[in-house]
Amino acid sequence: MLKPITCLISVLLYLPSVAQMHKHNEPQVHTFSIVARDSITGEMAVGVQSHWFGVGTLVPWGEAGVGVVATQAAVNKSYGPKALALLKQGFTAQQALDSLVKTDAAEDVRQVAVLDSKGNAAAHTGKNCIKYAMHLTGSNFSVQSNMMLTGTVCANMAKAFNASTGKPLAERVLAALDAAQLAGGDIRGMQAAGLIVVKGTKTNEPWDDKTLDIRVDDSPQPLKELRRLYNLTIAYGHMNAGDLATEKNDMPKAMAEYHAAMDMFPANTEMQYWTAIALCNNGRVAEALPMLKKIFAGDKNYKELTRRLVPIKSLTVSDGDLQKILAQ
Repeated sequence: MLKPITCLISVLLYLPSVAQMHKHNEPQVHTFSIVARDSITGEMAVGVQSHWFGVGTLVPWGEAGVGVVATQAAVNKSYGPKALALLKQGFTAQQALDSLVKTDAAEDVRQVAVLDSKGNAAAHTGKNCIKYAMHLTGSNFSVQSNMMLTGTVCANMAKAFNASTGKPLAERVLAALDAAQLAGGDIRGMQAAGLIVVKGTKTNEPWDDKTLDIRVDDSPQPLKELRRLYNLTIAYGHMNAGDLATEKNDMPKAMAEYHAAMDMFPANTEMQYWTAIALCNNGRVAEALPMLKKIFAGDKNYKELTRRLVPIKSLTVSDGDLQKILAQ
């Protein structure tokens, strides 16, 4: 019979070294994702879904004019900023990925994809990622997944992405995520999702790199909610365009933009309110009154907000018109 100390030595020899194991505080984000680039605009994106809380805060990384990264499975979050730093130094996607993986003792449990600004994609799926685990790379994209219910997730994602050529990049990524879920998705089900899009050219203004940054941290239908948030982003883009047109005294364009937003989300009170205020500021109080009456009836705080707009000249109407507005 082995003595206790001998037993301990035997166990230690059998187990992998501590250096080969991932850190206990690294999230186990088993998921499917896509990194992609629009060959016309140069925009780059990352889309992800997983049965893991807040996956959108862990997997996607990107920088305008540089590249995008998806790091998952046993997540090493440093892969994101480190890969982007290497791309900025002139590394290709493959060179950046190889540089990181070869120095990672836990590469067997990593899954990572890197896409550079030229559309070159590289991916790594560690041999100990949980079945079904794989990746597929193509021109301007890479799709990757692990712990999937079926082995067709990546193929479905790639097919959906390629079939949607010509559409906005974000919509192509959303289509790929939907296709992954239709193929079975995460074996544990759905919980969270995220989507980022960065500009195709460097801006030197990192706070403005992302043209889209949305996520769903916890939902029974995260992809459905992600698409709703995407559509809401588009609608508010119309509102912003309407404001800009108003500043340029182009009211036909402003109203077209405002109505485009309201058509997308007819129940959004704030969109209706600022449209009405824009009408008032451009001498079209009579058109705004029915809108404001409905808004005030639903939420009296908007009437108080209207009063507060006057001193700061965000509402510029005559005293008589102001009284008409507040009488609603």
